[in-house]
Amino acid sequence: MWLATEATGGAGGIIGMIWPFILMFAVFYFLLIRPQQKKQKQRTVMLNQIKKGDKISTIGGLHGTVVELTDDTVVLRVNDTTKMTFERSAINTIINSAPSIEKDNA
Repeated sequence: MWLATEATGGAGGIIGMIWPFILMFAVFYFLLIRPQQKKQKQRTVMLNQIKKGDKISTIGGLHGTVVELTDDTVVLRVNDTTKMTFERSAINTIINSAPSIEKDNA
């Protein structure tokens, strides 16, 4: 009698044990992983949109205007005489975006 009960309930028991782990992973994905990926994607787009003349703030709180750009670095003009070089990833926010210059084809 005991062996018959164990044989029929064994398969259901494994699924019953795995189900809470699947549910926990789904909750972690939708509450933690997915929002973090979305935030990282927005940050990457923001860093790629930086252009000369933008006023920005770094993660250290320094404010300046973009003077030069490369793929990895940004040179900021902090005041009339001081220029500082930062990694592009050190930029926190774009405060004022410089107006884009569009050429007339007329």
